[in-house]
Amino acid sequence: ELFPGIRSFLTTLAGNFRLPVFREYLMSGGLFPVTRRAIGYLLSQKGTGNAVAIVIGGAAESLSCRPGVTTLILKNRKGFVRMALRHGAFLVPSFSFGENDLFRQVVFEEGSWMRSIQRRFQKMIGFAPCLFYGRGLTSCRSRGFLPYARPITTVAVGEPVAVPKVENPSRELVDRYHELYIRALLKLFNENKTKYGLSESDELHIL
Repeated sequence: ELFPGIRSFLTTLAGNFRLPVFREYLMSGGLFPVTRRAIGYLLSQKGTGNAVAIVIGGAAESLSCRPGVTTLILKNRKGFVRMALRHGAFLVPSFSFGENDLFRQVVFEEGSWMRSIQRRFQKMIGFAPCLFYGRGLTSCRSRGFLPYARPITTVAVGEPVAVPKVENPSRELVDRYHELYIRALLKLFNENKTKYGLSESDELHIL
């Protein structure tokens, strides 16, 4: 209703499509693997008016999730900008407030042996195992695997970054539009953070 003529497609880890049954479940929901081939298909061969939703930080961000801290793995993630340039697709930032408050995670510091194990799994299978807990089944004071009752608010649209169509974009051009995207994302975060439970002093950390 808000975006007539725009069809959105969610992408997820390509490794998820290697799992029998789960693969069929994802495909039934219209999900695509977050690969260059799939994104190129959605932005060109499947017609016009397609919006591809990508969680840029991906599974790597799971290691940084903790209440009160907002961290995105984005500084060196530039492949999505290159794809946008090749197809002339606008870059539209979005952000979900409250996700990090659903569970509590045991965070292992960089350099610890547990963090090294997590990093090793991340390289092998694409994501890292995490130790986390939520509320119990019968009481919010007990520990379990149900999420805490916290609202999640997704601010779906930030300021779009208009991107020209360049078949072979240079590194400098990719860097320029990557920086413009980060600025638009920070603006979206700062303009909305106090509306959804954060204070004026809270910052969005980009790694």
